[in-house]
Formats: sequence, structure tokens, C-alpha cells
Amino acid sequence: MRLRSKIHLYSSVLFAILLIVMNVSTYYMFSTLSVNNELDRAEAQTLQIANAMRQVAGEIPTQDLLRGYVPVDGMIRMIGPNGTSLAPVTSMSQQDLSKQKAVYDTTKRVQVIDDLDQRYVIVSIPVIWSDGEVMNIQVTESMQSTMDTLQVLRVVLIVVTCIALIPVLFSIRLLSRVIMKPISAMTLTMKEIRRSGHFKRLELQGQSKDELMEMGMTFNDMIQLLENNYKKQEQFVANASHELKTPLTIIESYANLLRRRGLDRPELFNESIEAIHSEAIRMKEMTEQLLLLAKHKEQWNISMETLNLSEVAMGSAKAFRNAYGREIHVDGQQEVYGYSDEKKLKQLLFILLDNAQKYSDDDIVIEVGSLEGEGYIRIVDHGIGIANDKLPFVFDRFYRVDEARNRQAGGVGLGLSLAVEIAEAIGVRIELHSVEGEGTTAEIWIPREVFKIS
Repeated sequence: MRLRSKIHLYSSVLFAILLIVMNVSTYYMFSTLSVNNELDRAEAQTLQIANAMRQVAGEIPTQDLLRGYVPVDGMIRMIGPNGTSLAPVTSMSQQDLSKQKAVYDTTKRVQVIDDLDQRYVIVSIPVIWSDGEVMNIQVTESMQSTMDTLQVLRVVLIVVTCIALIPVLFSIRLLSRVIMKPISAMTLTMKEIRRSGHFKRLELQGQSKDELMEMGMTFNDMIQLLENNYKKQEQFVANASHELKTPLTIIESYANLLRRRGLDRPELFNESIEAIHSEAIRMKEMTEQLLLLAKHKEQWNISMETLNLSEVAMGSAKAFRNAYGREIHVDGQQEVYGYSDEKKLKQLLFILLDNAQKYSDDDIVIEVGSLEGEGYIRIVDHGIGIANDKLPFVFDRFYRVDEARNRQAGGVGLGLSLAVEIAEAIGVRIELHSVEGEGTTAEIWIPREVFKIS
């Protein structure tokens, strides 16, 4: 069953049930009130008759009194203690009531009975008669008028319920169409995207802020994100293919050179081996970075702990100094703590230090400190710097500020992109400040409070 049909069916059934329950409750309340009012009226009337008859008892024959107070649509009788009773007096329309058995009762009694296919109210009241005996005056009165009124009410409620359901069914169908319109449009758009291979967006009309409009806006945002990611993926594949093709071409060229002239010209051997080795290392580094970028962050085995940032900075500086022979100074506070993953933070430092040593010849400075509840590690170089118009793109994959200079330095444009992924995974942020011709400052801001990584 389609969602539109489900909405229509469930809403119609629910509204019908609510309407029926409401009308049944209304009928029950009105019926109860009507019957109770009828009982109260009959009881009050019988008390009035009993008092009036007792006042004139002995002056007027009892049978005449009964005839004088007989209900318009009922019966009146008087029963003695020994069960004897005068002939009951009935109205013209209720003569069959005289066939009822007389039952003496010394207590006041008000009840409803069903007899002769009708409903009656019986009121029995004990009265001390003029001769001192306790007589029982019973008045039986038909409730047919009340029952007729309730019957009319039942018919009215049934008709009203049926009539009310007609516009409800149409309104619910209209409502289901309104609800399903953006969903149908979304479905058609997705089918069109799948058929044509081009990203499309919903055409949103009006300024409504309801959930349907919000869903449409979210869908458009999702399509925008998918389109951006698709373009980035295309660019990534193209760049990766280009980057892998270049070292492979170099390796192939030197291998062919060795095969053709390696035996005749031994001086080419060292040059070819060095070039092949260098390109193989560059391919290995790029492949490792690509594999790490392709992994989900859940697979990085992140272990968060409180770290002494000064110790992390000094350890990284020492390892980098030994590896590259570059002088690196560590300045700042000695007791600065942050909450992060030690291995990934060191990897992040190595990426930024590697960039600093590639594009500067002067000493590199690492500053450690804290500000406004955060610790920071700042890497300062006095190298070539980055132009302001190129600074926003340095974190994109395979982006290089200067193609020739970057290739000469051995970079593939993945370092800073990987740095951003690592920073997001370990809960730190990176800020990059640079002035062309003066140098670059890379800052890592580490929270000092314990928090959860999402």
C-alpha cells in the first residue's frame, strides 16, 4: 500500500473512531441525564400525589382519589399491608398495566422496568392512611416520550456522523496530497538524477517554515553536498591518476634507459637507480597517505588522554632534528596540558614540520602555550610563505602552490589534507597564517578539557 493511501486510510479510520466515540459519549450522557430527570420528576410527582391524597383521606372515596390523580400515560394503585389493593386506575392508553401483580413495599422505591414493549418508571411510596394503616401508593408512568426523544437523538447523531465523514474524507485526501507533494517531487527528482546522471534540486515555493519546507531544503543541501563530493572525487581520481602516472613514467623511462645503455654506460647506473628509488619512495608515501585518507576514522584506533604538550613538542622536535638535520627550537611554557591522541598529534606535528623544512632554510621555531582554556603548539618558519589568494586552498588534496617547486621538493599535495583529517579525528583544530616572502605560522589548538569524539 502506498504511503498516500496509508495516510488517507489511517487518518479516516482514526477520525471516524474519534467521531463515533464522541457521539456515543454525548448520547450516553444525554440519555443518563434524561432518565434521571424523568425519575426525579416521577418521584416528586408521586410524593405530591401521596401528600394530597393523605390530606383528604376519609372525605373523598379512595377510588375517586385514584381516578383524580391517575397519570396521563400510566397507572396508579394503592396496596394495603395484607396485600389487598383497590382496583388500579389506568389511563386509556395504558389499560394493560392493570395486569401487573401488586407488590406491597414499606420503603420508598423508584425503578425503571420494561414491560409490554415499553419502558416505565415505578414510584412506590408508603403513606400512613387515615385509619392508621401504612398504605403503599404506587404510580407507574410511561417513559415513551423520553425514549422517543432518545431515538430521535440517535438518528440525528448517526446522520451527523455520516455527513461529517464526507468532508473529512475529502479533506484528509487533500491533506495527504499536500504532505506527499514534496515527497513525490523528491522521488521524481531522484529518479531524474539517476536517469540523467546530473544533480538536480527541488524547486521550493513560498516562505513556509514547516517540516515539509525544511525537508525540501535539507534535500537540496544534501544534493549540494553530494554534488560537491562528486566533483571532489572526480578531481581526486584525476589528480591521483596524474600523480601516480608521473613517477611511473619516470621509473619506466629510467628502466628502459638502463636496459638499453646500462651495460655500455656505467655512469648512468647510479643516476637511474637514484631516480627510480626516489620516485618509488614518493609513490609509497603518497599511497600510504591515500590509504589513510580512505579509511574511516573509527579504524584509526584513536586513544584520547591528557598530554603534556611541551613534552610532545620537544620529542617531535628531537626526532625531526635527527632525521633531517635541521635546527628546531622549542620555546614557551613547560607545563601545558591538552586532551588528545599522542601518536596522531605527533603525526600532525611531523606533517607541519615537514612543510616548514621544505619551504624554508632558516631555523624552525616551535612555541607551546595556552590561551582561554586551550593549549596550542605553534610552528613558525621564515620561508617563502603563501600568497593570500592561495592560502584557502592549501588544505585541498593534491593542491600545490607552486607545481615546479613542490615537485622538486618531493611533495604530492596530500600532507595538509591529511593533517585536517587527523585534526578532526583527535578533536583539535589547525589555523594557518602566512605572508608571502616572510614565512608561515601553523597553529594547533588542543582543548584542555576532556570531551567525547563523535
